[in-house]
Amino acid sequence: MKKKEHVIPSAPVPVPYGARVMEQGVHFSIFSRHATRVWLLLFDHAEDEAPREEFELLPDRNRLGDLWHLHVPTARAGQCYVYRMDGPRDGAAGHAFDPAQWLLDPYALAVTGQKKWGAHEGIVPGKPVKSGRHFPKGVILKDNFDWTGDRTLRVPLNESVIYEASVRGYTAHPSADSAHPGTYRGLIGKIPHLQELGVTTLELLPAQEFNEMEFLWEDGARRNLRNFWGYSTLAFFAPNGRFACANQRGEQVREFKEMVLAMHKAGIEVILDVVFNHTAEGGMGGQTFSFRGIDNPIYYMMEEDGKRYKNYTGCGNTVNGNHPVVRDFILHCLRYWVLDMRVDGFRFDLATILARGRNGELLANPPVIEQIADDPVLRGVKIIAEAWDAAGAYQVGSFPNERWSEWNGKYRDDVRDFWRGGPGQLSTFATRVCGSPDLYDRSGQAPHKSVNYIASHDGFTIADIVSYNEKHNLANCEDNRDGDNHNHSDNCGREGPTDDPAILARRLRRQKNLIATLFLSQGVPMLLGGDEFGRTQQGSNNAYCQDNEISWVDWNLLRKNRALYDFTRQAIEFRKAHPALWRTSFFKGKDKAGDFPDIRWYGPDGAPQPDWEKGVAFACRIDGRGEHTGADGDDDHLFLIFNNGEEPQVFELPPNDSGAPWTFAFSSQEKDPVVRTKGRPVVEVEGQSLAVFVSR
Repeated sequence: MKKKEHVIPSAPVPVPYGARVMEQGVHFSIFSRHATRVWLLLFDHAEDEAPREEFELLPDRNRLGDLWHLHVPTARAGQCYVYRMDGPRDGAAGHAFDPAQWLLDPYALAVTGQKKWGAHEGIVPGKPVKSGRHFPKGVILKDNFDWTGDRTLRVPLNESVIYEASVRGYTAHPSADSAHPGTYRGLIGKIPHLQELGVTTLELLPAQEFNEMEFLWEDGARRNLRNFWGYSTLAFFAPNGRFACANQRGEQVREFKEMVLAMHKAGIEVILDVVFNHTAEGGMGGQTFSFRGIDNPIYYMMEEDGKRYKNYTGCGNTVNGNHPVVRDFILHCLRYWVLDMRVDGFRFDLATILARGRNGELLANPPVIEQIADDPVLRGVKIIAEAWDAAGAYQVGSFPNERWSEWNGKYRDDVRDFWRGGPGQLSTFATRVCGSPDLYDRSGQAPHKSVNYIASHDGFTIADIVSYNEKHNLANCEDNRDGDNHNHSDNCGREGPTDDPAILARRLRRQKNLIATLFLSQGVPMLLGGDEFGRTQQGSNNAYCQDNEISWVDWNLLRKNRALYDFTRQAIEFRKAHPALWRTSFFKGKDKAGDFPDIRWYGPDGAPQPDWEKGVAFACRIDGRGEHTGADGDDDHLFLIFNNGEEPQVFELPPNDSGAPWTFAFSSQEKDPVVRTKGRPVVEVEGQSLAVFVSR
């Protein structure tokens, strides 16, 4: 193979980055500030061992500022490409140039590699892949997707019902009965279920290109594990190829778009879980795929000696998110997913990393967070922060921008604790049901700042919250050291599976309590996929590497636990029918006259107020008038009763200004509570139960 020096008299401008198909050929552009030599390698096929052509980019002809760019008239869509780079080898500056190392373009729109999920033919465990047929290559793409029939949904955040799921895990189990298990097309087959359940917004675990076989480079039994969750991104612009039926010439891009289009036609938004805090390259000694070999000290936070990465993620490296070059990269990426892939928003993993400056310090006004919030393209999409990181920074309630919503980890823990039972939790629980005003009732904020959830991919499922006191993570081959030790769970009398009917009944009721609370609370509810019919992870609270029945959704449970599914669907339907549950302002507790405030609290046995310190039960009346809810027109008034004690509690049903009676809506009890009249109507709610009434 002959290396070529490529010269053109009048080269196109070097932006946008990546491989851009033009009328004649392809224009390539890549950033590197510190590289001194750059080579472009072109391949005809994904499995090619060596490039068909190699071009050296010359600084005096193919460099503008920090951008290296080249027009290749003979290049075409469908070909593959990588780069090589050389530069200074000064360890103190953190450089990691190696001219023998192939490098994936950070702006590659699709990536080749193993054709099937979990395949690793020809890869030697423990030996890094620096080049050759097994190194991932970028695919040159020309977009010709037909978006006919697509529509912009933009479901208001306060009206959203978010559903978290894994592309692979949702249909990989044989019980999913999918023609295309574990793929974007498999997800399309589950649209009827999502519609019937009432989901408005599907939140996907990482679907950008990642390396599920990264554990091959570890010792012992962990080599047999796979990165199932995908929080280790390889290429940020590229949808994961192993989630597609075909993937060697960029077909995964079309299949991802087909999935988004199908969801939109069904009235369901798609938002992505994105990981801009670390990458698949890991720490020093990890595999080099892209950023490390292109400009290591630009893309990552380095220690002063240049020999180690700052590690605020627990994953070996930390992306230098507030460096101007990296900020631009993140914004370009997000815009691409919105404009070209038409997703509806993002959930940012360990988003507090983006609040750190170049030296790791927490910033009051982090530039990248402000840019994401105010970017014209992103203004209409959902942006949700996981407002903490692995280095101890916890920003729930204080994430530094009002447009970002937050995963409310305090909601998760406090609601779990309340339904485990016992006194002294009423006030905290009531605060969470009201949208966590202690965290978010500040200027410019609203209840939908809080994304409420009981369970997510990280931790116990709802079924496991009521079935296990302790984590059971031995399958991860880390001696059960991994995962959170504080699960706020209760096994209801026996650890793990049981045939005891009393324990099973208690577990079912508690699952109903948790799910109903989620959809009766102010804020934005997020349900973990499969929790609507009792999915279990067999006690694992950290199933990140379990590509098996621990993580896969078992659809047999939909038939087995139909009562729980029907209850969940009813709770979602009830929420969507009542604007009083998705207010755009916090409760004030009073109105002009003071007679019927937006919310009023009641204790059992006719008490005018709950015993906030020692009580185990309370009720609240939520006023449904439009002046209180912010909705067009009036809603029903709602009367919610929560009893986390073991004994029944009796509540009076309060009068309404209209004189209308209360009508039973639903309850977590096995038998519906009965309203009796003794002067005023009263209702007895069983222990460990909730009940809901409505009135015009």
